[in-house]
Amino acid sequence: MKKLVGIVGWRGIVGSVLVKRMCEENDFDKINPIFLSTSQFGKKYFFLNKYYLIENAYNIDILMSLDIIITCQGSDYTNEIFFKLVSCNWKGYWIDASSNLRMNNNSIIVLDPINKKFIKESIENGIKVFVGGNCTVSLMLMALGGLFKENLIDWISVSTYQAASGSGAKSVLELLSQMNYLTKYIKKDIKNNFSILDIMHKFIFLTKKKNFPKKNFTVSLAGNVIPWIDQEMSNGQSKEEWKMKSETNKILNIKDNNICIDGICVRISSLRSHSQSFTIRLKKDISISSIKEIIKNQNQWVKIVSNDYNSSKIKLTPISVSETLNIPIGRIRKLNIGKKYLSAFTVGDQLLWGASEPLRRVLNFLI
Repeated sequence: MKKLVGIVGWRGIVGSVLVKRMCEENDFDKINPIFLSTSQFGKKYFFLNKYYLIENAYNIDILMSLDIIITCQGSDYTNEIFFKLVSCNWKGYWIDASSNLRMNNNSIIVLDPINKKFIKESIENGIKVFVGGNCTVSLMLMALGGLFKENLIDWISVSTYQAASGSGAKSVLELLSQMNYLTKYIKKDIKNNFSILDIMHKFIFLTKKKNFPKKNFTVSLAGNVIPWIDQEMSNGQSKEEWKMKSETNKILNIKDNNICIDGICVRISSLRSHSQSFTIRLKKDISISSIKEIIKNQNQWVKIVSNDYNSSKIKLTPISVSETLNIPIGRIRKLNIGKKYLSAFTVGDQLLWGASEPLRRVLNFLI
């Protein structure tokens, strides 16, 4: 008998990518889907040649009847609903894209190309909560999984370059609005071949006007970077930076002698896909050719990119990887500071491996 699977947040940016992937992989043939909404319930939804009545995502009686709930609705929904279901002794499985339950002792952060064995053991041991990891953490592990598996990493210093869509659909629309606003006021200057210094001055001036669209970011992201993502922690880290070490070690099920990972997370003006630059201290000196073999053999999606200008600009960019499951990694070389120091640069679609794909895959384990 097919499992009753409730899907919440399917109209949002992560939920939309999840549903698209489920259609591509024929996952809906394996389940009885129940579409739930926090605002559109009572309406009908035409999907895969069939009408579905959209149910109320807050209706505990409906939720209690489900075998699996997969939610991309966000932290507020998880906080309100999950613990109510637990208090009602719900026996189903909870799959979540939000961060609330990631570090819970009774939850598993899922990234099966990296921790498949741990996920399956947890299911056998009665774990009911499966959560997608932080986007940059998941993408880093997909790229460097072989080095982690071989226990070659002493520590990592990371710089991330994170797309606007990592902050949600509203942030993407704001970035596009900023681009549109700036283009509107400088396109004549460009056409008339004005001084480039005058055009740059006007560009900067426009970003500081009161009517410039900057509700979400509070500053211009267009033509800019924002070197802070998420809340401030007591030690000077942002929460996004704190997640690197804590979530990585939980995904790898390392309880003692944690791998130290730290760095700076930056928002940039790309629309989709996050990039990361790594400085890695290895536990031992190992050749670049061996490192590449170890990396590429860990999973089928990681792709080694030659460390040269043309390969890097063509294959190692957000635009080249967006809407694919590929995880290219390049700029792999030993640093001049020592033989155990390695640099690398990777990019991956954070809406796929960084958000929806691990949820889709653990759903398949459960069904």
